[in-house]
Amino acid sequence: MVASRIFSGTMTLRRQSPTNIKLQDTIMSERFFSSKARHASFGISPSPAAESLLRAIQELRSAITARVSEIETSRRIPPDIVEALKQAGVFRMFVPRSYGGLELDLPAGLEILVELARIDSSVGWNAMTSSNGSLFSPFLPQQTYETIYQNGPDVIFAGATQPLGIAEEAGAGERVVNGRWPFASGCQYADWIAGFCVSDSNGRPLLSEAGRPQVQAAWLPAHQWQIEDTWHAAGLRGTGSHHVVLKNKLVPVSNFSDLERGASFLSRPLYAGLPQVLPLLHAASALGMAEAVVSNLIDLASTGRRQVQSLVPMRNSDIFQFELGRVVADLRAARALFRAQGASHWHHAVAGTRMGEALLAESSQAAVWTTTTCVRVADVCFALAGGSAVYENSPLQRRLRDLHVVGQHARLQQRHYVSVGEQLLIRRGEMASAAQSA
Repeated sequence: MVASRIFSGTMTLRRQSPTNIKLQDTIMSERFFSSKARHASFGISPSPAAESLLRAIQELRSAITARVSEIETSRRIPPDIVEALKQAGVFRMFVPRSYGGLELDLPAGLEILVELARIDSSVGWNAMTSSNGSLFSPFLPQQTYETIYQNGPDVIFAGATQPLGIAEEAGAGERVVNGRWPFASGCQYADWIAGFCVSDSNGRPLLSEAGRPQVQAAWLPAHQWQIEDTWHAAGLRGTGSHHVVLKNKLVPVSNFSDLERGASFLSRPLYAGLPQVLPLLHAASALGMAEAVVSNLIDLASTGRRQVQSLVPMRNSDIFQFELGRVVADLRAARALFRAQGASHWHHAVAGTRMGEALLAESSQAAVWTTTTCVRVADVCFALAGGSAVYENSPLQRRLRDLHVVGQHARLQQRHYVSVGEQLLIRRGEMASAAQSA
């Protein structure tokens, strides 16, 4: 099938019969783990656990794609699909091996997230957000962490990082939490939910050493949270990203984590530099969605569809071929930058170096540019598809909406380029000072 082969190597469109389009080789590998050379480009060896997980995910493809309309209209992932993902090992991929998880290398985990988003946007997004939880949770006290994983590694997380809660000191090792948090993707089937809060004492926010309000995350089992049905959105409709609420809830101090002043109790490379890796995790979803959009467009062209008043089918149009070639070049560039940044982060994590503002700026830059490019790819593909793409049964319009919603995420907005420019100027100033001192 044409669409299943568009993601590896290079692509050439040749004029053949009116009913056939020939793709010579392909653009990017859909089976990332099939080639040892791809792993070598990251400096890692093929992981049997990653290969097994990828195979399990690909075996679920047809079951998931058959349910996309249901996912869209019900605004959530069906429980049996969630269970299938759990059995495949999706929710344990970033859990440490010492707790029964897979503890995949970061580049391998990123590729898994790309593959899931390529299959379905909402499924991929929710797999990503739950994976985030697996990386946030080691900032809890170890005893609390072990309570979370006492029944095994397949724990599903949801939460929101906006500090929209207030955690008031209540004495006796507890805090009273009040708050309402948006965008809690997957909250309807989560096991644990976290919401970020401003720490408060006697009605005044506690300040950190840097003079900013102290922000900590409150973690509780999902059944202790109230879910407000608010997710009526333009895209990513199946993620169930509703508001979650706590009202006058007593939360033990041991159920709070502090990302700014605390540290992960796990010393393995995967758990180093959480702020630096978060933008890449989000960009992985955008990349998978964009690759799926291109696949959908090529599927449409391969049917022999002819635009109104066009003399030739789409696939034989020089204009269509030009635009397709150009948009695929953009997508390949996005994939290359995304992989390079993932490899850079993993190198520093393994070496234990440079987990600071400069790497965060680089990661944000790569994630923002990748996502912005993917949104642009979707826009072009939608336009090339013509009138057929406007109908609800068109995957092109669905993924267009999904990608535009992804691009609105706080971690992926273009304002983060400011920090990149700032870091470049700081580095230049440091170089000039070093030169003067030499």
